[in-house]
Amino acid sequence: MGRYLLKRLLLLMPVLLGVTFVVFAIFYLTPGDPVQVLMGESQGASAEAREQLRHQLGLDRPWYVQYGDFVAGAVRGDLGRSFKGDRPVLGEVVSRFPLTLRLALVSLGLAALVGIPAGIVAAVRRHSAADYLLMFLALLGVSLPSFWFGIMLMHLFALKWKVLPPSGTGTWQHMILPAVTVALSSIAFIARMTRSSMLDHLKEDYVRTARAKGAREARTVLHHALRNAFIPVLTTLGLQFGHLLGGAVIVESVFSLPGIGRLTVDAIAARDLPMIQGAILLVALVFSLVNLAVDLGYAALDPRIRYA
Repeated sequence: MGRYLLKRLLLLMPVLLGVTFVVFAIFYLTPGDPVQVLMGESQGASAEAREQLRHQLGLDRPWYVQYGDFVAGAVRGDLGRSFKGDRPVLGEVVSRFPLTLRLALVSLGLAALVGIPAGIVAAVRRHSAADYLLMFLALLGVSLPSFWFGIMLMHLFALKWKVLPPSGTGTWQHMILPAVTVALSSIAFIARMTRSSMLDHLKEDYVRTARAKGAREARTVLHHALRNAFIPVLTTLGLQFGHLLGGAVIVESVFSLPGIGRLTVDAIAARDLPMIQGAILLVALVFSLVNLAVDLGYAALDPRIRYA
């Protein structure tokens, strides 16, 4: 197990390196000039002033030198300084990330609490009215755009009924509408995966044997079938965690949450490459560690799985 864990941690390095290179390449292939954004067109800045700022930001060097400097700094724990405001990138992303992480964890917990029972009920009552209704709601949840759903929730619960705050942070009530918005599509995916996996295992011989021995239906479904069917569901939970981190980019903008998603959107608008790279690097690192934890969780669910 120790060798497997060490190997997986070492494999994180090329993954994160690839993520940063893709972000860097997209930045340089996308039209736009950070100096133009920072100085603006209305200020009438001279060409000399623009070149001086470009030199100060290091944008006059070859792209491979800039990328090499970023990688060298990241290895030392230095993600550089923001183009806009000259702030340390590492401190900024670390201060913003806890809110995004809390939103993702609350949303994932909500998605699991709703999606897994819905999938179990749909599988146990296959081809019933409950099955059709739950799968229709799951399809609807996947189809609704998160930004539209968030605005509708804000209109109903904050503006019309005035039972929840519309935006911002401060209390646990502020987290309800964003968490429900982010969790909607995840609930649908988890419910469908749980149903599909449960249907496969409810047909197995060990389930029929448990029923033949007179085991209670709830124990047969939850203890026997669900435990064996949970591995693909666990995989879906891990993948959905990454989806929830990515979905925070839109939802944090809708609900004015000062998380890393909002920070990334502002950095993209300002062409702030160091801040973009730092934010995406942190999200990629957390997502990779979550996938590693999911892989290790397989062994806890199925004793036959061993990691050499």
